[in-house]
Formats: sequence, C-alpha cells, structure tokens
Amino acid sequence: QVQLVESGGGLVQAGGSLRLSCAASGRTFSEYDISWYRQAPGKERELVGVSFSSSSTYYADSVKGRYTISRDNGKNTAYLQMNSLKSEDTAIYYCTNEVYWGQGTQVTVSS
Repeated sequence: QVQLVESGGGLVQAGGSLRLSCAASGRTFSEYDISWYRQAPGKERELVGVSFSSSSTYYADSVKGRYTISRDNGKNTAYLQMNSLKSEDTAIYYCTNEVYWGQGTQVTVSS
C-alpha cells in the first residue's frame, strides 16, 4: 500500500508562488508515475501534470510555462512549483499514483 501526503498549500496573492510537496511511503517511489490534479469549487477535477518514472513530464496547457513538476526519488517526494499564480488556480490540489490519492491541499489565490 502507498500513502501520499500533500503539503505546502496556502493563501497567496495573484502573481505569487507556492511549492507543493507530495511525500510517499510504501513501495518504491521511483517505479511509478506521480500525477497532480486539482479541483476547484463547482468544477470537475482536472489533471495538472505528471512526473513520469522515466523522468519526463507532462503539463496541462492551462499551467504550462508556470508550473514545474519535479521529484526526488531519494526522498520519496514529488514537488509542484507554481509560479505566476492566478485566481483561477484556486483549488484543492491532489497527488496520486493513479491508484492511491493524497488528502489534498488547498491553494487559494487572491486577486
């Protein structure tokens, strides 16, 4: 079983930055992809990006150029660096290996 715990959310002004962390326990972290999703109030959950086990990454068009996903396999942790934040980035952010999900962390961007 894998446990995923997000942290780093909070309140930030538009144009600011936040870095989210996703700490994993359980089986070998380096073997699986880590995806970041977000869900805004009243909206469906959407994929933000993916850190593949191959070290490549994928980003949704809405965050491309502003968000950066990275991972430290030695620390069993993935990161989501969010820059140039906009009010529409406000959401609960989740990390997942597509089987197990974290509890989510709230990101609120004030305009």
